[in-house]
Amino acid sequence: MKIFGLVGWSGSGKTTLVAALLPELIGRGYTASTMKHTHHNFDIDKKGKDSFEHRVAGATEVLITGTSRWALLHENRDAPEPPIEELLDRMEDVDLVLIEGFKSHGHQKMEVFRPDVGKALLAADDPTIIAVASDASDLPELADKDVALIDLDDVKAVADFIVGHTGLEAGARNGAA
Repeated sequence: MKIFGLVGWSGSGKTTLVAALLPELIGRGYTASTMKHTHHNFDIDKKGKDSFEHRVAGATEVLITGTSRWALLHENRDAPEPPIEELLDRMEDVDLVLIEGFKSHGHQKMEVFRPDVGKALLAADDPTIIAVASDASDLPELADKDVALIDLDDVKAVADFIVGHTGLEAGARNGAA
């Protein structure tokens, strides 16, 4: 299972790019999953639902299942957030996991960068960022860096970079071997 990250400031278009990359990669014959990191406290469960009541009552994990999908809710309680490797081990084996967020983890990443967001380019100081997808055609901060610059609106070119960089074989189910 290959992993590749997408990072960037809030509002840069990371989620939009991931949502465009998935059908492009799946259309090429790859299986893909995503992992999304957030710094915010989130809850996909709702007060009044049985699963919510199970969690509030103290369950460490609650598995919700139905005919269309299932979800496993795990409460960290007082434990720290698990490391990315532990979370990846819980995921089903696929060709590629696109990881949105986890800026400080050591996996290789592509930065989604829009100058209009008004934030500094992360790639200027982060050696794990090996490419930048941007709506800017020139980023002087990358002049002395070995970092690819790809048109953010060219989803095929972004997918080509990820496929080539991760070594995914064309149209092959890489995780099955």
